[in-house]
Amino acid sequence: MALTRAFDEIRGAGDAVRPELAALGAWLGETAEADLRRRQQSAEATFRQLGITFAVYGDERASERIIPFDIVPRVFLKREWDQLSAGLVQRVQAINAFLDDIYGDRKILRDGILPPDLIFGNPQFRPEIAGMRPPHGVWAHICGIDLVRTGPGEFFVLEDNARTPSGVSYMLENREAMIRLCPELFRSLRVAAVDSYPDKLLQTMRSVAPASAAPNPVCVVLTPGHYNSAYYEHSFLADSMGIELVEAADLMVDDDIVWMRTIAGLVRVDVIYRRIDDDFIDPLVFRPDSMLGVPGLIAAYAAGNVALINAPGNGIADDKAIYSYMPDIVRYYSGGEALLPNVETWRCREVQALQYVLDHLPDLVVKLVDGSGGYGMLVGPTASKAEIEAFRAALIAEPHRYIAQPTLALSTVPTLTEAGVAPRHVDFRPFVLTGKDGVQVVPGGLTRVALKQGSLVVNSSQGGGTKDSFVLLDDGDGA
Repeated sequence: MALTRAFDEIRGAGDAVRPELAALGAWLGETAEADLRRRQQSAEATFRQLGITFAVYGDERASERIIPFDIVPRVFLKREWDQLSAGLVQRVQAINAFLDDIYGDRKILRDGILPPDLIFGNPQFRPEIAGMRPPHGVWAHICGIDLVRTGPGEFFVLEDNARTPSGVSYMLENREAMIRLCPELFRSLRVAAVDSYPDKLLQTMRSVAPASAAPNPVCVVLTPGHYNSAYYEHSFLADSMGIELVEAADLMVDDDIVWMRTIAGLVRVDVIYRRIDDDFIDPLVFRPDSMLGVPGLIAAYAAGNVALINAPGNGIADDKAIYSYMPDIVRYYSGGEALLPNVETWRCREVQALQYVLDHLPDLVVKLVDGSGGYGMLVGPTASKAEIEAFRAALIAEPHRYIAQPTLALSTVPTLTEAGVAPRHVDFRPFVLTGKDGVQVVPGGLTRVALKQGSLVVNSSQGGGTKDSFVLLDDGDGA
């Protein structure tokens, strides 16, 4: 299937720069390619020196890499951002209500909105958590909602990330690089700042501290260690917030209270931003062979003595089969239609949907319901016959493990490539914080770009890069 020409976010549907982005267009036209390349290389050298890297598991060639950075920013007009923000707040509120419900009264199941087996047969549903309630009823404190764009006002949610969404350190470091290397852009464009994110995150953490916490709650970031692919982000965020970065050995639970070992003795911990998956967080409740978790942590959580960010059990909201029901979930809990629609999705667990997918495999994108990072995915229009047939066999054998979606003409943004500035497809991960006092959307996010010509796969593990994401404070011409 040949994709229609993609909407370019700078040039629109034609070749002329959109009038609202005239200042950016002028900068692109007036800045020599060699100068752009020099600035981009300087940014990447800085990232390498700072250790802003990620690991690719199973890749013996290079244990640590930087994510390629592109010097040409992506820009959102104020009216576009207002549209996105309203949809993001609605969706995250629905995610929190959904999690509170399925681990509590389960009204959504009784009312027949979701099939019960989709919950109870899902490995991301944690029955061990049922009946527990996080402090202040907030489950998904930090969400990364992946979005794609197909036209001027056409945004779609690609997937929800409510477990341990990563990438915010790249959002912050990309902005630092752009301010240093392209200051003239910030003089010609009124760009919303993102550097307050660590303060907002810490404020969110403190706001959901349990009632038993001191007036100045003790917060920590719990990491599985420096071998984790996102370890840089863990240490970066702890340092930016001025709180301790800890591993399991630094914590202990006594009488359902979490303590941190320090050179001055034990210190009570009230809030833990955990970057460890449920399976490994407490060997007394989940995997008994885990060396990364803290024995007794879930008991302390159940007793209401510690807040865990994000709450255990959130993985069910990330599941792509659940995603396919999100328009219904949003409608159920908000009483209105979803402001940000899903991409059309076929649930292969359903007989008619499976038959449609099998009949149209070369035209579709097929994904594992619990997949991530671009793995376990078929992009039909670019796949070989052998790959398509392998997926066909997998679908027939285990249809419940897959969903399928149309191959969208994702929007493009001018990108510095080896052949010069050229359009490349992008997606977007904004970050949404939910605390005791409500929901706030950070005015920016992580733009991921597919650096290969024609590619729709933006994941860093699959060769993608990142861009800074400008949110304009007005809809003028930027002058």
